[in-house]
Amino acid sequence: MPKNPQILPSSPLFPFSLLSAPVWKQYQIIGLGLLLGVCVTACNTQTTAEPQSNQNRASSPNATDWFRKDKKVILTTFTVLADMAQNVAGDKVIVQSITKPGAEIHGYEVTPSDLKRGQGASLILDNGLNLERWATRFYNSFPKVPRITVSEGIKPINIAEDSYKGKPNPHAWMSPKNALVYVRNIRRALSNADPANAATYEANSTKYSQQIEAIDEKLKQAISAIPPDKRYIVSCEGAFSYIARDYGLKEVYIWPVNAEQQSTPKQVERVIDTVKANKIPAVFCESTVSNEAQLQVAKETGAKFAGVFYVDSLSPSEGPASTYLKMLEYNVNTLIKGLQGNG
Repeated sequence: MPKNPQILPSSPLFPFSLLSAPVWKQYQIIGLGLLLGVCVTACNTQTTAEPQSNQNRASSPNATDWFRKDKKVILTTFTVLADMAQNVAGDKVIVQSITKPGAEIHGYEVTPSDLKRGQGASLILDNGLNLERWATRFYNSFPKVPRITVSEGIKPINIAEDSYKGKPNPHAWMSPKNALVYVRNIRRALSNADPANAATYEANSTKYSQQIEAIDEKLKQAISAIPPDKRYIVSCEGAFSYIARDYGLKEVYIWPVNAEQQSTPKQVERVIDTVKANKIPAVFCESTVSNEAQLQVAKETGAKFAGVFYVDSLSPSEGPASTYLKMLEYNVNTLIKGLQGNG
């Protein structure tokens, strides 16, 4: 599980004892501190920087955005929601993801900078379904900031085994059908928070929903080219239950939900047996976790390790899954190439 940076000392300009340094060194330190203070003050006065592109602004914080007074700030718990919200919002609000591209969402640890950013938020959008188990501390720090769970209204698929048995699978956004519900909830949340721009949010959500419906149809057609008895999706995490339901896939995974990102010998053995019994040609893992266990499965079964899927996080802007729609298409293309032996 990725670790977050350590909290900096309360006096970051003076990381060691000033009194213990020689006199000449004390002057150097004081001078450096004064210089940094001037830089910080100057930087904080920059309040009218040009906005970033939608995708970059949604997935990575821009310090200057947080000082703008003309737009509301919408926080989301992870990058997929930020991209969805940005498509609905357009340029009417500032959308930011708490977690960065590539972060593992399940076990994320809130940082002091996250708490600082939350102070300026007008609205927080989360996934719910027990995804953000880390977020209680964050929410409790801002009891007056409204929070909307965008999976509201979705019929969850429950996890079938292990300690999570009976709990909802949180990865509902992986289904384009569910994504349409997410978009409706985001549109309502933004319209309530910013009524003056409700017509824009309505128009943007309609256009974006049409794009989601189009890619849903495209994905159905692509998967239909795979013989029904070969439609297996073997992953590290059980994050594909909603896709499997929508597109007639059989889901096989090592662990049901990312926790410690560690597999047990029993879990690995079960997947090995399933891959062998069904002669599954390819196995996969997710971009935010170690693929070591799945590489073992591939070695023991003769299946090919055919790549990674993007699930809990988008890729950086230069990567193959920098938006939600690109993520869906990339995942299905990776699956099909692997199952057809072209991965």
